[in-house]
Amino acid sequence: MDSIFNLLELDKTIICLIIIALTFIIGLVYTLIASIKFRASQSFFVSSILMPMIVAGVISMVSIFLDDSTTGAVRIATIAVALGLIRFRSSQGRAEELLLLFGGVAIGLISGLGYVLISFIFALVLSTLYVLLSSVNILKFKRIGEEKLLKITIPEDLDYNEAFDAILKTYLKSYELVQIKTTGMGSLFRLSYKVELLTKDSEKVLIDELRIKNSNLEISLLPYVESNKSL
Repeated sequence: MDSIFNLLELDKTIICLIIIALTFIIGLVYTLIASIKFRASQSFFVSSILMPMIVAGVISMVSIFLDDSTTGAVRIATIAVALGLIRFRSSQGRAEELLLLFGGVAIGLISGLGYVLISFIFALVLSTLYVLLSSVNILKFKRIGEEKLLKITIPEDLDYNEAFDAILKTYLKSYELVQIKTTGMGSLFRLSYKVELLTKDSEKVLIDELRIKNSNLEISLLPYVESNKSL
């Protein structure tokens, strides 16, 4: 199948803008379908929608700038350098931070290639889409924020590996042990679970059942908040 640059008899700059627009639609469809099963924050899904558009903008503009006589190795090296500019920040960045940083790199690259007007249009469209997607809960069917953080304090002599499994399976849709830490000068353990309740009415009965198992020590059920180091 031929490239869209060969199929459309239009100015390459116009084709580039068409590619960016089509990639946004593709990214939107891809994210909406994937989000049916994959659970994440809204900022992650917004980034997933817009990131393909940014990458398409970078690669298509490089393809325009480098003429047909340029070897594939030079094209790949140029794109790799452009995308590699965000590597220094990618290890600890949140989804929206990486998106905006990546967008800034794309805007700077397009301007540096001499397409200042396209760079301005791209920046305006990208920022507008980001604000709109972040303001409108387009992924509300994902029930973002239903996850809870369940903290259970237990005595040090209690084997926590399977002690609560029967209770958790009864009252929760899903659960995952995300942290184990000592407390009370090492005489107690505190287990932290990311959980999703079967029903909202099951909170009290769940806690009552857990209190029997953990010798009536402290139990808390809080909204789950992702770590800043995660996407």
